[in-house]
Amino acid sequence: MSELLPKVSIITPTRNAANILGNCFDSVFAQDYPRDRYEILVIEGRSTDNTREIAARYGANIIDDQGWNMEDAKRQALNHAQGDFILFLDADNEITHPDYLKLAVKALMDYPESLGVEAYYLGSKKMTSLCVYLTELLHISDPICWLMSVKPVFVSELDQVEVWRMPQKSNAYPLGANGFLYRKSDLEQVAANQRFSDTHIALYLIESGKKTWLRIKGRGVHHYYAMTLYEFWRKRMRATLHYFKIKKQFQFSWLEQKPNVPAWFAAFYCATVIGPVFHAFLGWLKTKNWRWWWHPFASWASLAGVLAGFYMQIMQGKREDLVTSLQPTQSLKREK
Repeated sequence: MSELLPKVSIITPTRNAANILGNCFDSVFAQDYPRDRYEILVIEGRSTDNTREIAARYGANIIDDQGWNMEDAKRQALNHAQGDFILFLDADNEITHPDYLKLAVKALMDYPESLGVEAYYLGSKKMTSLCVYLTELLHISDPICWLMSVKPVFVSELDQVEVWRMPQKSNAYPLGANGFLYRKSDLEQVAANQRFSDTHIALYLIESGKKTWLRIKGRGVHHYYAMTLYEFWRKRMRATLHYFKIKKQFQFSWLEQKPNVPAWFAAFYCATVIGPVFHAFLGWLKTKNWRWWWHPFASWASLAGVLAGFYMQIMQGKREDLVTSLQPTQSLKREK
């Protein structure tokens, strides 16, 4: 029976991920997908902890990262992938349900016109309340990007498979990371091994004619993006520097695909008290989820991270290892 299932390549870039990598791979091994039908490719980015040893313990194929950011690693991994499908799973991800991979593969086989399967980001007991707000409530993990992005349009649902598309006249939605499943043939069609970027490759596929993508209802990943405001600020600073690097390399960004509001307005919004507090109140009123009250603090921390990243770009932008040097050491919340 297992030989009837297509092979999946799971690609995981790592750098000093010892605290979280086992949690990620435990969720992979918990999948009801046959072990002989998937491979784990770890692109190892000069870790100084025991990340490599942990990856080897899970039987991963370890490839030394020759680049200086996760996008370089993922492009490199695509040249080694043997699977018919590609699952991008970062070290700070945990697959939520044992049947996610099988359902996602089946859905993509049943909907050949769709570009891939996007994971829902669901909360976890291993998260702080800040992390639940950033991932489950915002999904986009950043107030500035959340304000600028458009809302995807729901098309239909059948047997837990949801079909989504971009709204008319705008592609300003960061699509394609953290538990996202693609067909390898589609990635080859848009030369992903040469120009892969988490939030760009889906847009290339949309431009090639694939206008919809899928979600599996109530399933996806727990995304342990940031547990503290300091960690969040540091990640936003790193993301800003990464934006400049990718923009220079490809002259392309989802932030320029007719966003909901311009970047200057999103930055101004985060600097105010009224805007973030208003949305925190509105979010709490609609959902009764008190974690929305993190929104003002995250808005200010996001803007501070952007400004710090912009300053570092001016002062140290030519440093090849600048982005990787800001990778925080991540951990999970200790369960009581």
